[in-house]
Formats: sequence, C-alpha cells, structure tokens
Amino acid sequence: MSDISLFHGPNAGYVLELYDRYLQDPQSVDADMQILFNDWSPDKTSDKQAPLQNSVTPAASETRKPKTEDDIKRIVGAARVTRMVREIGHLAAGVDPLGSAPPGDSGLELETHGLTAEDLSNLPPSVVGGPLAEGAQNALEALGRLRRVYSGSVGYDISHVSTAAERNWLYDAIESRSFFPTMDADHKTDLLERLTEVETFERYLHKTFQGAKRFSIEGNDTLVPMLDEIIHHAALSQTREVVMGMAHRGRLNVMAHVLGKPYEAILSAFAESSRISGSSVAGRGSKGWTGDVKYHLGARRAYKENNLAVMPISLVPNPSHLEFADPVVEGHVRAAQEQRAKPGPPLQDEKASLAILIHGDSAFPGQGIVAETLNLWNLPGYRTGGTIHIITNNQIGFTTDTTDSRSTQYAGDLAKGFEIPIVHVNADDPEACLAMSRMALAYREHFQKDFLIDLVGYRRHGHNEGDEPAYTQPKMYDKISTHPTVRAIWAKILETEGLVTAAEAEGMVTAAEAKLTEARNKPVEVSLPENGDQFPRIARVRSAHTAISAEALTELNEALLVRPNGFTPNVKLQRTVFARRRTALSTPNSIDWGHAETLAFASILADGTPIRLSGQDSERGTFGQRHLVLHDTDSGSAYIPLQHLKQARASFAVYNSPLSENAVLGFEYGYSMHAPGVMTIWEAQFGDFCNSAQVIIDQFLVSGNAKWRQIPSLVLLLPHGYEGMGPEHSSARLERFLQLAANDNIRVVNCTTAAQYFHLLRRQAALLETEPRPLIVMSPKSLLRHPRAASSISELTEGSFQSVINDARAAARSETITRLVLCSGKVYTDLVGTEQYTHAERVAVVRVEELYPFPEEDLRRVMGGYPNLQEITWLQEEPCNMGAWIYMASRIKDILGWSGDLNYAGRLEAASTAEGSAKRHEAEQSRLLEAALHSIPQTERSVAMR
Repeated sequence: MSDISLFHGPNAGYVLELYDRYLQDPQSVDADMQILFNDWSPDKTSDKQAPLQNSVTPAASETRKPKTEDDIKRIVGAARVTRMVREIGHLAAGVDPLGSAPPGDSGLELETHGLTAEDLSNLPPSVVGGPLAEGAQNALEALGRLRRVYSGSVGYDISHVSTAAERNWLYDAIESRSFFPTMDADHKTDLLERLTEVETFERYLHKTFQGAKRFSIEGNDTLVPMLDEIIHHAALSQTREVVMGMAHRGRLNVMAHVLGKPYEAILSAFAESSRISGSSVAGRGSKGWTGDVKYHLGARRAYKENNLAVMPISLVPNPSHLEFADPVVEGHVRAAQEQRAKPGPPLQDEKASLAILIHGDSAFPGQGIVAETLNLWNLPGYRTGGTIHIITNNQIGFTTDTTDSRSTQYAGDLAKGFEIPIVHVNADDPEACLAMSRMALAYREHFQKDFLIDLVGYRRHGHNEGDEPAYTQPKMYDKISTHPTVRAIWAKILETEGLVTAAEAEGMVTAAEAKLTEARNKPVEVSLPENGDQFPRIARVRSAHTAISAEALTELNEALLVRPNGFTPNVKLQRTVFARRRTALSTPNSIDWGHAETLAFASILADGTPIRLSGQDSERGTFGQRHLVLHDTDSGSAYIPLQHLKQARASFAVYNSPLSENAVLGFEYGYSMHAPGVMTIWEAQFGDFCNSAQVIIDQFLVSGNAKWRQIPSLVLLLPHGYEGMGPEHSSARLERFLQLAANDNIRVVNCTTAAQYFHLLRRQAALLETEPRPLIVMSPKSLLRHPRAASSISELTEGSFQSVINDARAAARSETITRLVLCSGKVYTDLVGTEQYTHAERVAVVRVEELYPFPEEDLRRVMGGYPNLQEITWLQEEPCNMGAWIYMASRIKDILGWSGDLNYAGRLEAASTAEGSAKRHEAEQSRLLEAALHSIPQTERSVAMR
C-alpha cells in the first residue's frame, strides 16, 4: 500500500481522490493541485521524505514551500474549500428577492476544513486559482472574490456537468465575468424604461379591470428584458427564427412587449369589446370557431434590428395544461431547422432556430412531460441544438408551498439528470439577469445544449388576481406588501449614480400610462367574415387522384429492393419479407399491409412530398411488418432504402422514439404545424398507448383549429383490433376520437385492405396543401399479414380510397337482401371468414372505412341499392359503450332517416375494453359474429341499446 502517513482521515482520502482525477485528466483538478502533483505521487511519500517538494510557484518556493504536515493540511484544506465554493457556493447565494436566508452548507466554512483566515492569508492566490486569483495578494483575498461571485445574487449550479470541456468553459465564463460587461448610461436608462413599461402595463390592467384574470408578471418583471437580450443576441448570431412557449404567468406582458401585440388588442379583450359575427360561438354562424381565453393565445412578430435579416419570433398557443407546450415548441424548432427538398435524410442546421421555454416553478418538477421533453435534447430524431429554459420562480404554486410541491432543493433540479447547467438568479438584480441571459445563449451556441435559468422572484398578487394570497401565505405576503418593485429598485440605483432624477423616472411611468390610456380609447372590433377567412374552414374532400401506373409502381418496387455493394441483410428477413416483395406485384393478392405502405411512401416521395415517421419501434414496426431500416449482419451499419430512392424528390426520415407518448406526439404536432407540407406520422406501439397523450390529442390536435386557427395535418397510426391480447392491447379508443370529431376537424379511418391503406396515405399527402386535416388511422395487427387484407397491383393502379365498400357478392342479388350489416375494420374479416356467412343469402355486409367525416352520401347510395331492406345491424368488436356504435346509431337514424329495425351486434357494456382471457375472447367473438348474421334476442338487444 502506498505510504501516505503524513495524511490522516479525510485528508488522505481526499488527496488520493484528487490524484486519481489528475491522472485521468490534469485539467479536472485546480491549478495549484496540478503543480503539487507534477513531481509527487503517493508512492514517493515516506516518513523520511518531505512530500510535495515543488508544490508552489518557483518565486515563492523559498518562503512558502510546505515542509510540514500542517503546511500540507492547509494547502489541502484551501483546495477543498475552494472546490466547495465552486461546486456548492450556490447554497449560500442571495437569490431570493424577499431576503430569506439561503440554506448554506458547512462545506463552505473554513472551520470545516481546519482553516483560519490567517492560514489563507499566508498561502499564495494560486491555491485558489482561476481568473479571480489574478492580482490577489493571497489566497484569502482570492477566496473572497470567489465567494462574491459564486454566492452573490447568482447561484451557479453546474457541478453535475460531467464533460470537462463544458465544465471548464462554464468556470471560465463565471470567474472571468465575461458576460457582465459594464453597462453604459444609455443601456441603463433603456433598461429602466423597459421595466417601467412592464410594471405600468400590469398596474394599469389591475386598476382598470379589477378582479380580471391576467396572471401578472409582477415579481418576475425582469423576464421581459431577459427575453429582449436573448433575442437580440440570437439575431446577431444569425439565428433565423425564435420559437417560444410559456404558460399563463406573464404571458400578456410578454405578448405585448416581446411579441409586439398591440395594447389595443389586449385591452379590448379585457373590455370584451371584441365580437365575432355569427349567431353563436360554436354554431353554424361561427363556422366552429370557439376561440380561447386571452392568456392562452399565441402571437408572432417579425423581428428586425439594424441591417440584420428579419427574424420571426413566435409564441405558440397553449392550454391550461401548463407544460404541454414544451414538446410542441421543440417540434416547431426542429421543423424550422430542417431542409427537406432533396432526397435522403433532411438536412439540419441546429443554429437556424432557437427554442425558449418559460416554465413555472411548480410545474417544472411537477409535470412529467417536462422530463419527457428534456430527454429529447440529444436524440437524433428530436434534438434541436439546445433550448434555453427559464423558470419564472414565484416560490409558490397557486396556494401550495414548495415543501408540498417538490422533493428537491430547487425547482430546476430535474434538469441535473440531463446535465443541463443551472443558474439561480435574483430577479431583483437586472444586471445579473441580463448576464445570465447572455451566458445561456452563448453556452447553447457553443455546445448545442440546453441551459436553465432559475429566475427567483415572487408573485405580487394572488394566482389569478382574484385570490387573496394572505389566506395561505401570510408571512410571505406581509413581506411582499412592503417590498419595492424591481423598477423602483433600479430607478433608485440610477438616481444614486446620477443618471436619472426621481422626476425623470416618474415621467417614464406617466408616459407609459398615457400610451395605455390612448390604446384603451381605441377598442378593436374583431369580425369573422362569412367566408371564414379568419377561421380556416376544412372542406369535406372525399377523394384525390391516388392511383399510380403499374410501370411506375414496378420501378419503385425494384428500386426499394436494391442494396449497396457489400451490404449483407438478415438472411431470414431477406427470405421471408423481401423475396416475397420481389414477386408480389406479379402475384394476385400478395401485396400485404407493410408492402403497400412502403410503396405508398415511395410514391409520395416521388411526387415531391417529404415524409417524417416516428414512434416506438417504427423503423422495424412493432409487429415486424415494416423494415424501413435494414442492418448489416456483419458491421451493424444501417441502410434506409427510401433515403436512396432514385425517383425521390424529397427527404425521408424515420425514427424510433423514446418510450414516451406525450412529448413525442406533442413534438410531432409542433413539427406538422411548422412544416404543413410534410407528411408527418406518429405511430403508437399499441393503439391504447395514445391514452398517455390524451392532453395533446384533446387540447391541441382536435381543437387547435377551433381555439387558435391552427390546422395540423398529423397522421396517427394506432394499432387496433381484438385478437385476445387483453384489455391493454386491443382498443385504440375509437369512441374517443369520434366523440372529439366536429366541424370537419379530423379524419377517422378504420380500413380493411392494403390497397385502401395505400390510397389513404396518398390521399393524405395529396391534400396537405389544400385540405389539411389530422388523420386518425385504426391500424391493424392481425390484418398485417391476413390473406383477406392483401391486395393485387390492379387495386393500387386503379381507383382511389373508398369511404364505404359495398358487398360485391350481395350486390349481384340486391333484391333478395333484407338485412344490412354495417361494420368497420378487422371485424369484417372475421365475419366473412365464418361458415355462417357463406350461407347468409339475405345478408349484405358493408364496410364503413371512413367513420368521420360521416359518409352520408355513400351510405345512402348503398342502402338505396337494396330495395327490400328491412333491418340494419351495426357490428363491432368493442363493448357497446365504446367503439362506433353510439356514434353510428344516431346518424343512421337521424341523418339517413332509417325507420326500420336498427340492431346492435357486439360486446355488452363494460368498464374494461376487452377480456383478459384468450378463451373468453374467442367465445365472445363467436357470439357477436353469429348475432350479426341472425336475429338478436330481444333481451340482448335491449341491453345493447340502452
């Protein structure tokens, strides 16, 4: 064992730990330790040898060379306390404007390390090291400078960053104070004017519209000049776009002062002077437009500074689910960064667009979608080159104290797991806040990584200005009631410096109030023209030209089977999938679902439409049906045929997503909004996994048009079908999408053949520019390889997508048909495969392939072809309180005017979607198929029709 007898207890362990670090990376220890370890190792130390002989600079070697155990202890102690200040100095930082004592830590105290001030005064400043030690007389002075930086109005929380280059950059930036340039007089007075605008705006609203909800920024007013600073420097660095997301707090102020929304528009919304023409908010007169509350809306501004190019700044709209806009913003930014006009993968410039996310201090640790979004930062399909996060820290969530809302020291501690640098900054120190804004952007530009600013302020009023916060936080609000605003604090500083007088500062307030008063007298009347120009109306489009010639299809198929020289695909995959695809076009009924999908993708790319597909296991396909990404058996290298397609005129991207639905679907929604001409597809591993993304579906996907005039064109592939796999892998919750369908907001499809799917995808791509709409596909599982679902080449080269498919067998003897069975999706294949169906001569089975928009005309035409029809039965696999039964029943009677018998064949009401036993599933499936072809007992029908 190495002789380290001169070191005892924690000192011995600490020296060995430092020495191990030094051996791995000399830059990982402080400069003084590097000097100590240059000529020393544990093996050199013995009772007869004085350790650390060359431990200080040559100039000090005669007077300060450590030759005793006490000298060594003092140097080690000084190094330890220096390290503690750098790593946990934030625990002693005064970041709370309300003056609460920081938690502190004994590791920051000299006594903990066996030191006194006199000890440090006798050590050289090199023991502390770094830029702050330059020019210091001794280690005591250098450490004092270090404490003022690391434990001032900013707390630097960065020790969790493991990469040496990033850590060294951060330490140098902090200690060189390079982001704290001296502010000149003009800059300081400009800042006062900005803070005056921010504060006066809130006070004017408070006085003029008493009790109205506005979610005031007061207490975190510095957020606005911080955003100004980030945007200004982003423009200078040639960022081409900024996309922002934030919740309610401070939103109106940011919209007014950062996004440039006119005061008149905001004030008129408070005064309720805006009116939408039409007889009702959600009725025919308004064309489905509902709008949203003013603090949920988005905004957009064309930012222009000096000779720089115009840079769009967007604030995306969001619901009251506070953090769900986070992944939406990331999707917008990724779409803005990519160029998709050429074949192959999209080309990405991560500096082209910048994401800024503004979080609440309770929401950031409390809502899981934050962690899901943070996890996207370095994933190939989702990274955006770094996001600037700002927590507007009120130190309270509605009425809940931090001790009840999080288990961590800080609101931003979640970010530590992703090695995101964190700075905690006092919101009453504008200079420090602006410096942190500059530092955040510079770090992002340098490392293409996220950065988090924890802006510690307070909330001057209740949660929504109608609450009385003193009910639940009396001590905090006693402090707030006498605490000066940041504008007042900054004005006093400038008065002391002789830059403004009290009268001049007050004059700024008067001028800001005058602007607001003038705007208040100009209410804006918002009208909605009858042609719906302000509310994008989606027309019902039944079809588009989707057939493709046999020659073109064959050429695409051959090109998809080309492999690079030396590439060795999996033998089994080659034999079972691709060998079949080579002959499928010339063999009747041999094009399966996955093959049809790949051919559709190839043809869409050949038409010049880019495609982006993501989801859990989407590269291969959950059920092994897709195989868009091939892997060489020898090298493991990947090859994507669709990215090397010679006929392609646009980019193709496919990504396996992280195990997330919320953030990933939100990302894809944002991507589709920013890149409306892209065929953007999200696939769930199983359809019911969309349950985890219900907020994105409810609050964004289906209602974004009605609330915010947004029309996404996102495609959702949701595997759906009852095969006895249990409650969690059967239903994609078709009923929920049908319940959410209104005003032509979505398309809901449950098709039965590969050809139908081929035409469906091509129709969606063809309508992206003219009639965009989200497409919800109840995609299959067992039908992926089912012979009845396979198609022939003629079905792809002729016709188009059919919303309703008639029964060809029954149509030939239409006058004998008395019962019409309507169904959708996989259950059709089960039904026509039964022995009973072959003998059901008076029954026609018709498939409703597109459920919404409701195919009224097609169904009327089919029903009209059976003149002796007496009863209609709706067949489904799902329980009767789920699936499409309730939706279809009302429309068959009300819209189609059916007055005959209307029956139900399916599972009875249930709380769970499906049976947990394969045996019970088979029994129930047999029962409902038989019920569809024969008369249903009255008792069963009564239960089903309740």
